[in-house]
Amino acid sequence: MVNEKWNTPASKAGEEFEMIAKTFQGLETVLATELIDLGANNIQIGRRMVSFTGNKELLYRANFQLRTAIKILMPIKHFRATSADEVYTAVQEIDWTNYLTNETTFAVDSVVFSQEFRHSKFVAYKVKDAIVDQMRERTGERPNIRVTNPDLQLHIHIAEYDCTLSLDTSGESLHRRGYRQETVEAPLNEVLAAGIIMLTGWKGECDLIDPMCGSGTIPIEAALIARGIAPGVYRKEYAFEKWPDFDQELFDSIYEDDSKEHGFEHHIYGYDINHNAVAIATTNVKAAGLSKEITIQQQDFADFKQPQEKAIIITNPPYGERISAPDLLGLYKMIGSKLKHDFTGNDAWVLSYREECFEQIGLKPSLRTPLYNGSLECELRKYQMFSGKFNEMRAEGGDIKTAQERRMMADRKRFKQHRDFKEKLEDDPRERFTRKKDREDFRRDNKKGDLRKDFRGERKDFRGDSRKEFRGERKPFGRDKGNNKYGKKRYNDEY
Repeated sequence: MVNEKWNTPASKAGEEFEMIAKTFQGLETVLATELIDLGANNIQIGRRMVSFTGNKELLYRANFQLRTAIKILMPIKHFRATSADEVYTAVQEIDWTNYLTNETTFAVDSVVFSQEFRHSKFVAYKVKDAIVDQMRERTGERPNIRVTNPDLQLHIHIAEYDCTLSLDTSGESLHRRGYRQETVEAPLNEVLAAGIIMLTGWKGECDLIDPMCGSGTIPIEAALIARGIAPGVYRKEYAFEKWPDFDQELFDSIYEDDSKEHGFEHHIYGYDINHNAVAIATTNVKAAGLSKEITIQQQDFADFKQPQEKAIIITNPPYGERISAPDLLGLYKMIGSKLKHDFTGNDAWVLSYREECFEQIGLKPSLRTPLYNGSLECELRKYQMFSGKFNEMRAEGGDIKTAQERRMMADRKRFKQHRDFKEKLEDDPRERFTRKKDREDFRRDNKKGDLRKDFRGERKDFRGDSRKEFRGERKPFGRDKGNNKYGKKRYNDEY
């Protein structure tokens, strides 16, 4: 049944409305830059999000073209609430017949950062109850809840007492591009991979190498950037395609527009020591139709040789969390040695988690950027490789930092105050210090010896071009055509 009363901020063609793009913490400025390039207005950067305004075309383009966005939300109401009952009341004040019929399935997602509201699922239940109760009172029946693939996805965000209720225009997270056929353990998120590449400034002007490529996420995202291919070309569906005012002709024009695509004169190389990872990465590269741009091969980083052409390394080694290596610190020591002796004259970017792992690399980074990989507070460090010794290079007038990198490193807000990396690695991971005071006493009196030397000892008990085919699988939804003013708000809390 088509909802003839359907009325969202995007219902009127050409009219601008408020949107929110969610992302990973540390990628907000990259996402804002992408939005500027798309022509968004009123851009405001928050934590894990960027708010902006635009019309329906921009909504479609944001979902289809943004590389560092996880979700695109369309706020329908901002309000303050100090209790669950106030949330219920505020949600009931919305005329839900503008969005739902009794045949419409819907779901409610919630993100809560509040002392008053401790349980995000409880907040989602209150929103759901308010909607269902209103619809039952008005029509005598209630709409159905469907957790997976609903007709309408709602999102409630609460930061202390500030609440924002939004329509989720994306549906499934935008990091699910659609090209990944198989995966390795703990794969790098596609949005994070794209963000890392964009943070390096690489756009395809030289070769790119990932010596520990896993399922091939960094090489594939790099190829999409180098070719100017939108990340949405492989995706089969967005939430807004189910809306009654979905403009199929407008979206088709965006989908078929390849004016931003271009050639790539260099090459991307992905290596991994694991034979299964190489097979998986090769499958994913083929599925993305990027076999011409990417070569995947089995190779131990210890066998890496100086490339003949100028290149950049971007890699995400094991951290010792979800995946590890038999000798984790030895691995990072080897990484530092290979970069120093076999990557002279080039730049390398390494994403990792533990300070002691970075210490083993033994090189001075020119830039350190805090990033979150899931719940892990990591760092992306840039290493500028030069021949000879650091002091000799400095004496000759050289420098590993550009003026911009000095300004970025001087911005202390980039790092958490009193920031410390998580638990140090013990010889046996089951014997971690359980209290901060124990660690402080250990560091102070150092009675048990040099921790880093202990790390170097024995380690045990560690757990161890097909785009046309994708386009052909898309099934457009037939919809009829069908304003809700938004309030300006600064977003200082996590999305």
